[in-house]
Amino acid sequence: MNLILFGPPAAGKGTQAKKLVAERGYIQLSTGDMLRAAVASGSELGNKVKSILESGALVSDEIVIALIDDQLNQNEGAAGFIYDGFPRTVGQAEALDELLKSRGTQVDCVIRLVVDEQALLTRVTKRFEEQGRKDDNPATFSVRLEKYNADTAPLVPIYAERGILREVDGMAAIDEVSSGIDAALKEAA
Repeated sequence: MNLILFGPPAAGKGTQAKKLVAERGYIQLSTGDMLRAAVASGSELGNKVKSILESGALVSDEIVIALIDDQLNQNEGAAGFIYDGFPRTVGQAEALDELLKSRGTQVDCVIRLVVDEQALLTRVTKRFEEQGRKDDNPATFSVRLEKYNADTAPLVPIYAERGILREVDGMAAIDEVSSGIDAALKEAA
């Protein structure tokens, strides 16, 4: 199973991915987590990623695709993968399709968490205050949200046309969102 969790920054993709990992045994491929790990490593790539994230910009397709490819290689034979924060662009979606095709598989389901953008600002502010993540300050979030709307939102009709897009109310309580995701996965199966 190759599942994409789709939605703007702070929509709850990471929270729901963790629940799916615990319940289904899939591997979560969170580009955000992978990028933060790269930053924490202090490597040359990590320092480059750090400056990009702190400016509110998104890292290049090349960097993200290399991180995903590495994780797929490290987890060959897994029951499934949850893509959290990837793909972010049409180019990345095409690259993911090619990568999966080379492995004899494909994207099976895309679950879009539908959220209110103003309410997301409240989530981000709270997360910034509690966790101190520099990429989650309100000003940076606004830049990330603009990039999402310009670069990532155009993927919605592509996946809808393929018949693999399911939508879940991301503003509901966490358990209700989880139930909606379970129903969407049953529908996609």
